[in-house]
Amino acid sequence: MTGTLAHISRHPIKGYGREDLASVLLSAGACLPFDRHWAVAHTAAKLTPGWNPCVNFSRGAKAAPLMAVTAELNEDLREVTLQHPEAGSIRFRPDDPADLPRFLAWARPLNPADRALPDQIVSAGRGMTDSPFPSVSILSRASLADLSARMGLELSVHRWRGNLWLDGADPFAEFDWIGRHIRIGGAVLKIEERITRCKATTVNPETGHREGDTLTALEAAYGHQDFGVYATVVDGGPVARGSEWSLA
Repeated sequence: MTGTLAHISRHPIKGYGREDLASVLLSAGACLPFDRHWAVAHTAAKLTPGWNPCVNFSRGAKAAPLMAVTAELNEDLREVTLQHPEAGSIRFRPDDPADLPRFLAWARPLNPADRALPDQIVSAGRGMTDSPFPSVSILSRASLADLSARMGLELSVHRWRGNLWLDGADPFAEFDWIGRHIRIGGAVLKIEERITRCKATTVNPETGHREGDTLTALEAAYGHQDFGVYATVVDGGPVARGSEWSLA
């Protein structure tokens, strides 16, 4: 089975914005560069050194408006620009404590006032993905089209906050690839496990409002709430939109 890489996205700050890329250099044993490099811990977080699970962070599953945030990262300056259709834009440096109060003032109104609110920005020396291992998520546009047709709703790739979107596979064929290797451009990845989804995927990423019960639709159509797979990078290399992919 072969095809092409249709789309690349990263999320510099977990839960706070998506950024589309033309190409990226993957490294063995690492997440996609700067994907979830930072995360926003809330006031009820119980953090330990290094990677922490998603319950410690503010994110789209609990705060639907966050799903409409877009991001642009200046890697050299380590400066992020966030844009939201209602909150407007903000440019800041997540590593600079002096910028934190300004970011919190921008971010807190996007979170429910009756829940734990954004409190600090943290990093872990690796991507703060939802998997305890450094992962790159791989998704299929055929699977997305199949689910969209069943729901009668055109679903955006950005609902799923994935990294690499493939064309050329059969719908949900990626679940049969667990344990196999896939070459995408100049990189080789191992497919590790399926991704179980949360309420963030029920939000329209253009508006930040809930529209379309993806979880119920997945359960009804396929008997699960999984979409996409986690992979680990075995051999690093460049990948770009239009790169060919093939199963090893």
